[in-house]
Amino acid sequence: MNIGFIARIDSDIQQMKRDSGYDSLNSVRAQVPTKESAIAAGHPENGHQIPGEPPYTRGIHESMYSSKLWTMRQYAGFSSPDATNRRFRMLLDQGQTGISVAFDLPTQLGLDSDHPKSEGEVGRVGVPIDSIHDMRRLLDGIDLSEVSTSMTINAPATTLLALYVAVADENGISRSQLRGTIQNDILKEYIARGLYIFPPEASMRLTTDLMNWCKSNTPRWNTISVSGYHMREAGCTAVEEIGLTLSNALQYARSAIESGMEFDEFGPRMSFFFGCHNDFFEEIAKFRAARTLWHDLASEHFQPTNPNSTKLRFHTQTAGVTLTAQQPENNTVRVAYQALAAVLGGTQSLHTNSYDEAIGLPTEDSARLALRTQQILASETAIPSSVDPLAGSYLVEELTARLYSESLELINDISDRGGSLACVISGYQQRLIHDSAWDQLRAIENGKTSIIGVNTHTDSTQRGISSEKLDDSLVEGQLENLSRLRKSRDEDSVKAALEVVRDACNTGENIMEPTISALKSEATIGEINSVMRDCFGTWVSPSGV
Repeated sequence: MNIGFIARIDSDIQQMKRDSGYDSLNSVRAQVPTKESAIAAGHPENGHQIPGEPPYTRGIHESMYSSKLWTMRQYAGFSSPDATNRRFRMLLDQGQTGISVAFDLPTQLGLDSDHPKSEGEVGRVGVPIDSIHDMRRLLDGIDLSEVSTSMTINAPATTLLALYVAVADENGISRSQLRGTIQNDILKEYIARGLYIFPPEASMRLTTDLMNWCKSNTPRWNTISVSGYHMREAGCTAVEEIGLTLSNALQYARSAIESGMEFDEFGPRMSFFFGCHNDFFEEIAKFRAARTLWHDLASEHFQPTNPNSTKLRFHTQTAGVTLTAQQPENNTVRVAYQALAAVLGGTQSLHTNSYDEAIGLPTEDSARLALRTQQILASETAIPSSVDPLAGSYLVEELTARLYSESLELINDISDRGGSLACVISGYQQRLIHDSAWDQLRAIENGKTSIIGVNTHTDSTQRGISSEKLDDSLVEGQLENLSRLRKSRDEDSVKAALEVVRDACNTGENIMEPTISALKSEATIGEINSVMRDCFGTWVSPSGV
């Protein structure tokens, strides 16, 4: 690794933070905000347009939640497809309006459950999916023509969407009826999570393959969810969350256009995913600023004619990184305030974390309470009856304007360095987040940032709470099912189907239909992604992550 190069990046990052005033937002709120200070920060003198009108600062819909509530989409995944299906059906019975699938680490890395590298990780942080049989079990009894499904999967996004489509085909559900979101955001994997497989250029090809295929086959499906959440969880600031997320979105848009698509063909199906943290007013302003900035960037760079192409639609998850194992009951309060900020900021869908997630997988009771948090907010507070009720607050407007301008400065800096893809390859964003995470950790350790139960108002009394227990027998069952599949399927058909996938990888043909056919022939996720590894190779980030 070129240490001098990394040092230059670090120096550039520190200078940019000093020049831009990244750390200024907290100090601003020590003053009494005024109309004049809001205007000085960049807020329009005559205020913004009404909700539902560009630049959408006040929301992408005229009536917002007064006519339609946000989607309550609780995230879940357990050690088997059957157990996960039971949790989904319980949540749907309790009033949840969409499902969100958490996959285990082997699945996220395109590995079968019986791969040597999967040992010890099968079913630990989500559901293992190896074949079409697993997807059938996961979705059993759930009407895919009625429910909206979100799948948090990135490197093997083409494979998992192909599985979902294959099961819908079997059930006689038209592809045009399918509604949901595939995360499909590989850039943030290189930047923050490390769950990538292929080199960046090959990954971008797979991303645009999926976007192109969905345009013609699943027009109601959101083809990418550009995620700031994971970068925020890794330690970036609110400004960086906006700037890095929208920079990545610009990269995806440019790559899709280079592949032959028009912005209006995919812009309305782009979605976004943000975290919501503890700084109440900053988080509300963050959502308003991101919405405004995306409209302005998309309009400037792509000149769309469809107004829906510039609307930033986003899912929110309350901040997992703010949950504490100490005094875990406090997490219920944190999540409630974070959910309130997300709603006041105009989110389109919301996941509220369970209070016990810092300890283990949420129990059925804690998951129900997390859902009830949203339902109480929707049904008992009357907040949904008012559109953007904090509009006109000098504090909120000033924060919105400052977050907009400082995020734009970061976006321009990344653009000057060649764009998100070039910066990923150089390790720029990775270093930026590492530095911000270190700053936040030091602030907690020296008491500048208070965490109740951790560095203030501590309690030596240990109160045990129960968490969901992993059932090792479910993992054993998953391995047994996979073994039976390998023995019973038509190996010649599988080999032939995998060769078609290989040809598509090598020739540049869109990968989706060959992948769907291979999965219907009972090829596994691991086998398909192994073919892709052979064709595309693998990659290691300059950060070593």
